[in-house]
Amino acid sequence: MFTVLFRIILLVVTVGALAGCAGLEPWVKPYERANLATEVMKFDRNPVSDAYLNHVYEAREGARGASGSSGGGCGCN
Repeated sequence: MFTVLFRIILLVVTVGALAGCAGLEPWVKPYERANLATEVMKFDRNPVSDAYLNHVYEAREGARGASGSSGGGCGCN
């Protein structure tokens, strides 16, 4: 009895979760994307200095590499 009830509850929760993901229209409409591209929404305020600092960290660590570039720890790439 318990396993049947558990399976029914699991099925209802799964169907409910999948139905919530089946929206037909996008959350951000094309004309609203300009609002998300403002300076306030950027992660870094100065992309040049952040790129330099990321390069320095990658050169020092040698194993970082998750930010998109590859190379060794000597900084000579």
